[in-house]
Amino acid sequence: MDEIVYAWRAMTAHRLRSFLTLLGIAVGITAVILLTSIGEGLHRFILAEFTQFGTHVVEIAPGKTVASGGPGGLQTTVRLLTLEDAKALARLPGVQAVTPIVWGNAEVSAKGRVRRTTVQGVGPLLPEIYRLRVDVGRFLSDEPFDAARPQAVLGAALKQELFGAEPALGEWLTIAGMRFRIIGVMEKKGQFLGMDLDDTVYVPAAHGLALFNREGLMRINLSYRPELSAQEIAERVKTALAARHGREDFTLTTQEDMLKTLSKILNVITLAVAALGGISLVVGAVGIVTIMTIAVAERTQEIGLLKALGAPRRTILGLFLGEAALLAGAGGLFGLVLGLGIAQGASLVIPQLPVSTPLSYVLLAEASAIAIGLLAGLYPAARAARLDAIEALRAE
Repeated sequence: MDEIVYAWRAMTAHRLRSFLTLLGIAVGITAVILLTSIGEGLHRFILAEFTQFGTHVVEIAPGKTVASGGPGGLQTTVRLLTLEDAKALARLPGVQAVTPIVWGNAEVSAKGRVRRTTVQGVGPLLPEIYRLRVDVGRFLSDEPFDAARPQAVLGAALKQELFGAEPALGEWLTIAGMRFRIIGVMEKKGQFLGMDLDDTVYVPAAHGLALFNREGLMRINLSYRPELSAQEIAERVKTALAARHGREDFTLTTQEDMLKTLSKILNVITLAVAALGGISLVVGAVGIVTIMTIAVAERTQEIGLLKALGAPRRTILGLFLGEAALLAGAGGLFGLVLGLGIAQGASLVIPQLPVSTPLSYVLLAEASAIAIGLLAGLYPAARAARLDAIEALRAE
């Protein structure tokens, strides 16, 4: 307790100098808190956006992205994913819903208005897999993939572009010369991975293949029961498709894998941003070294008196280290208040800016400030502890 009082009196004896010193640490902590708050907020925002489309999803793509063993030049062809593959996967235990997917860009027209937009050929259970909702009407009829009627469901923005305030249900939509009956309009959903879901038209997968003159699907996506693990359902899918194709000539990605990869990338970005802010802490540490060195020079006689009264080296060392830690700790608290205030103020001014400051970051930032203060004060404190008592008392 006496050491803290001593350090406090030493700080308040030179208030301006102490304030400028702790300000260096405060600026560093402010930068770290502000940047990591934005980084962590962005991290959570992206993960939330990603998981809003379902959390138990598996994606199957044609072709194997990982090389396998065996003589080169053999089995170079890739068997396409088909509607029959999608039907087979729908029969697997634990699978809740399956949708074949094929997409492209095409010119659509209705009521004399023409627009170029994204066309997705999908299955009737797409909304169940990706948590999409129909605003008006219904989604595609629950019919066999290869025998579906020519129906279309519009995204909210596309409906507005083609029909304005007029109702769209029951109207005909022409896509690349093919006519489709409009049976539904989706709720607004926004963008996902660069695709504007509101500026999209959904048609049955078989018609999508015909529109884009494709023999095979681009993807087959499925959802599975929550009580099953991603690894378990992945093994079932691999076994079933490999049996149909004769080999594993497809790539399977679970949403769990995608989220882990995404989370790792975002964590690296957050740490990199924090490191940039940490450069300011180094500047603050240099300030502490400078000020504490000056303090030792100014208080040489005081140190000599303490030694003459019997104070051991560790006490002298502790006094100056305590002063450095107190300076850094006070600067850290000031920086935390300033950083949190700016971060929250920015989120109020710009609601679209994702900001989040976990308690662990706050505690780590303050601990880092104190640790930097101790390290920065180590040399001046050691120098003070090594002073000879007689020589120190003679100092001018």
